[in-house]
Amino acid sequence: MDRQTELFEEHRGRLTGLAYRMLGARGEAEDVVQDAWLRWRVLESEEIENAEAFLVRVTTRLCLDRLKSARAQREVYVGPWLPEPVTDAAELSPHTTAQLAEDLSYALLLSLERLSPAERAAFLLHDVFDASYSEIAAVLERKEATCRKLVSRARLAVRSEERTTEVDAAEHRRLLEGFVAAVMTGDVETFSGLLAEEAIALSDGGGKVLAALNPIYGRDKVTRFVFGIARKQQADGAEISVRAASINGRPGLLIDVDRALDQCVLIDTVDGLVTRLYFVRNPEKLERLASG
Repeated sequence: MDRQTELFEEHRGRLTGLAYRMLGARGEAEDVVQDAWLRWRVLESEEIENAEAFLVRVTTRLCLDRLKSARAQREVYVGPWLPEPVTDAAELSPHTTAQLAEDLSYALLLSLERLSPAERAAFLLHDVFDASYSEIAAVLERKEATCRKLVSRARLAVRSEERTTEVDAAEHRRLLEGFVAAVMTGDVETFSGLLAEEAIALSDGGGKVLAALNPIYGRDKVTRFVFGIARKQQADGAEISVRAASINGRPGLLIDVDRALDQCVLIDTVDGLVTRLYFVRNPEKLERLASG
């Protein structure tokens, strides 16, 4: 392996993590990093004073270009859009000491989705990847003062979302295990008791499989939704199995129906109760997990 390739490979995981956080799709993130590699490959490494800064700049700009078409696609997306789940969160680490460095939660990714592309890039580069405002200004081709405002607005928007950055993994596992046991035994009361009164369920089928077309609000409606699906599958005689997995750095569930991966389940919690449930059923977003 030549030195230029070695330099790029040293940064590949970090670049993929940046692109995934920008785009919410692992496959697209890898495509962006491959494009960055092609641009890097035609250069002489001696021409680049700071390889990491150059690669971060190229990757971010490529992501911003992709977001233009992604936003248009998501405007016509069928039902709620959720990020593609990943099981190798550690490989996507920015390797910084920033508070949000290891946070790949759906709560954060969906908060980023509601930002403008420039706000998202500025926030990620500063608060997750620990870039200076001068570096961000070079990436976005804007004044430093403008970049400070972008980060500040994004930070306020992200913090306004009800979410936790530090997760009690044991609590997550306890709640998930409680869910599985309650659904398998038909214990509606126990299941409902694990939910916050204002719980929300988001189900992403992408128009390719059956899923709720709108968010489901409230403990009672979420409970009816989950048990409605479970009863239908049981009535159809489906073979259902549940596996625990680390998904986006948090405990989650992989549910197989008739020995094929049917959905990925993640939760957010506050004060020992589930506030949000995420059901990813879009087969395209499960393809990587299914093949792994």
